[in-house]
Amino acid sequence: MTEERVDRDSPLKLYVQLHNIIKGKIERSEWSKGAYIPSEDELCRLYDVSKVTVRLAISELARDGYLMRQQGKGTVVTYSLPYLGITMKTRLTEDMFAEGVTVKREILLKGVKEVPEDIKAYLKAEESIYYILYKKVVNGDPACLGESFIPLSVFPSIENEDFLHTSLYDLIQEKAYKKISKVIQSIELVEARGDVAAILRMKDGESALLVHRLLLSSDASSIAYTRLFGSGRKYKIQMEFLRLK
Repeated sequence: MTEERVDRDSPLKLYVQLHNIIKGKIERSEWSKGAYIPSEDELCRLYDVSKVTVRLAISELARDGYLMRQQGKGTVVTYSLPYLGITMKTRLTEDMFAEGVTVKREILLKGVKEVPEDIKAYLKAEESIYYILYKKVVNGDPACLGESFIPLSVFPSIENEDFLHTSLYDLIQEKAYKKISKVIQSIELVEARGDVAAILRMKDGESALLVHRLLLSSDASSIAYTRLFGSGRKYKIQMEFLRLK
């Protein structure tokens, strides 16, 4: 088989071309799951490109879940083709309300914050954590209160993003250093207390729904942790499933 080459006359950037070449090899099982791809130096020599080009291509493929860097060992293939008709992917949505209502999101607080130990345990991180506190108001009535915790190393540009009009899930998928590969979610019934009860206009001790979500990358590292307190007033949890092509 003739080795593919990058085309310096192409309008596509070199790292995009190399990304597509490597991705093609993985999807055709020329480089199978669990195998180590050639080193950066070898890729530079094979495709006559710089290390910057190689690193950009590998970084994008790692974010997409095709590759994973292993310190001291190299870069390993983590992607395997899905079984069509069986494998499903999930798109998360924060729309927890019935149709035909007006929903407004309000950011109450955001910025780098010292977080409790239980949150650090969820994220397995001791680094700086970015915190977002927001509420959703349905037809003028506070319906839920959300908190999100994201390590800055995963999403350094997060301070500049628009959380009012774009979901955290979509922002991570588009702009963070890692992409979401797995979500672990749990739901429990709790008592609303203190600030949570006050913001949701609930009686102290009144029952509320608490949804936990831990977002993980393809290498099983934590990307973000969110928790959502719901007042229980006419809302539903919705998750959308799409078949992989």
